[in-house]
Amino acid sequence: MRTADLEKSVGDALGVRVTGCRSVSGGDINDAFELTLDDGRKVFAKTNRSVDPRMFPAEARGLSWLAEARALRIPAVLAADARFLVLERIAPARRKCDFDERLGRGLAALHRFEQDPSSRRLGLDHDNFIGGLSQMNGPASAATWPAFYRERRLEPQLRSAIDHGLVSPSMRRDFERLFATLDELVGPPEPPARLHGDLWGGNLLVDEAGEPCLIDPAVYAGHREVDLAMMRLFGGFGPSVFAAYDEAYPLTDGHEGRVPLYQLYFLMVHVNLFGGSYLPGVGRALAMLV
Repeated sequence: MRTADLEKSVGDALGVRVTGCRSVSGGDINDAFELTLDDGRKVFAKTNRSVDPRMFPAEARGLSWLAEARALRIPAVLAADARFLVLERIAPARRKCDFDERLGRGLAALHRFEQDPSSRRLGLDHDNFIGGLSQMNGPASAATWPAFYRERRLEPQLRSAIDHGLVSPSMRRDFERLFATLDELVGPPEPPARLHGDLWGGNLLVDEAGEPCLIDPAVYAGHREVDLAMMRLFGGFGPSVFAAYDEAYPLTDGHEGRVPLYQLYFLMVHVNLFGGSYLPGVGRALAMLV
């Protein structure tokens, strides 16, 4: 989307005139900008000419869904359509001295946030995206977490990698062995948690008050250890975050052994986004599980 078109479209959506636009860091997938409005506000906008037209509206819904918990700072959605997403601008500052503890306690509060019991189910009422990949959130064949994690998370990524010739026969056999024992591996049953869904260090900001702020989610209701496993995959989160989380919402026995299980989904996403360089990580995770 050309800058002039973005300025006009955002101005029309917000009912104001855009008086300035500068490119900012916004990740690998989208073009990102800081826009200045004629009422003095600065907002963040991202756009992508080749993105699925459902992606930005789905991300907007996900941000609003997380914000309902009032557990951690989530940027307010100002406008969204098939071409762009506009959010309040988060002005970075230095972390507060208890930043890690606030993050851990806030994430625990997000995961514990009560949904309406009548609609409390795994997944979400719409599909969304992780990176540029589709993420299916509809019900699995059984209303259990093992069925959902297999059918809506691992199997779609495995099929895609197989279709692109990335998975060896031996790795396929390891996945089949994993699926055969998944019921025993996933841990004790827990109420579905509101998940960020893609919680690596790049999706954590420090806001103007020095407090944590989460961006770029891939939300759904699922097992809370999924978020914690992703936080450990690429680093960027200190031990005090996890200690504060565990104090606020204690983890069940055996959670450390389930980290590779819940990292498998993200590793397979990276295989399908970036190629075979992530396959050794998949192999190591599988070796710890089967």
